[in-house]
Amino acid sequence: MVTVAVVGAGAWGRNHIRVFSEIPRARLKYVCDTDASKLVSAGRFYGQAVAVRDVEVLLGDPEVQGVVIASSAISHYALSKAALLARKDVLVEKPMALRVEEAEEIVKLAQDHERVLMVGHLLIYHPVVSRLKEMIASGELGKIHYLYTQRVNLGVIRQDENALWSFAPHDLSVILHILGEKPISVSTHGASYIQKGIEDVVFVSLRFGDGKMANIHLSWLDPHKVRRITLVGSKKMVVFDDMEVSEKLKIYDKGVGSPTYETYSEYLSLRFGDITIPNIKMVEPLKAQAEHFIHCIETRERPKTPGEDGLEVVKILVAAQQSLNEKGVPVSLL
Repeated sequence: MVTVAVVGAGAWGRNHIRVFSEIPRARLKYVCDTDASKLVSAGRFYGQAVAVRDVEVLLGDPEVQGVVIASSAISHYALSKAALLARKDVLVEKPMALRVEEAEEIVKLAQDHERVLMVGHLLIYHPVVSRLKEMIASGELGKIHYLYTQRVNLGVIRQDENALWSFAPHDLSVILHILGEKPISVSTHGASYIQKGIEDVVFVSLRFGDGKMANIHLSWLDPHKVRRITLVGSKKMVVFDDMEVSEKLKIYDKGVGSPTYETYSEYLSLRFGDITIPNIKMVEPLKAQAEHFIHCIETRERPKTPGEDGLEVVKILVAAQQSLNEKGVPVSLL
């Protein structure tokens, strides 16, 4: 059995507390938060675990093998560093740090101390994302022309970060994962309507070396709750709608054929085929992620979402923020 501790008992931290309490191979020994009221409200989730306000208590306990960091983003770097120096394996929520240099330091610390460093890129553990990656890798969709994602809702409005830093790690991690390549530049536009200096709506545009584009729409100021990814390939197109209860993935056998003659576009053939809804066994991504963390601690296996991937996401976030500050000027990622 693997002994773990969760740092952060806020809304998302409580979800981690719940899933680690449910895993038979895990023993949740500590729940930590500096805010006593959060520990009280999370009490019903952590059973026999000990509630503490000082992280040094769990870091100094030799029984604790893994530390889950689900506190505010600004604390991720310092807590990850402290846990790694205490020779604990770490699962840190996204983003793993707010500066590239900090993320690089965490990755190197994990390597130097031979510790598991896993980043909470939750959607990588979603069965539909796994299917998307398989479809792209197998060539079923053909050449990927472009893709776009939408992550919008009315709320929750943050005061400590903008919509880019709050939402984009989800979409960036998925894009990097399913495409298996890194973008060469990023351009970002956004606006602040509710709180001065904190963008409520953000549009991110990524460009890849072979001409692919990926656009990301992020907002907490929108009438609809949308969690959708659309991919357009030369053979097929797919839509992953995570708000759908059962039909989360739809595969469209649609496309544009090459012209028979070297002439005008009217000779292009449009193909309207069937819409397929594959039967995909659903699992809770957060629980799958937690079980994978336990597995990596036991086997010393490299995580599916290693620190290096978290570093790449932070690099793009920092460049995207730079572009946002410069009114959309493209920033190179090379």
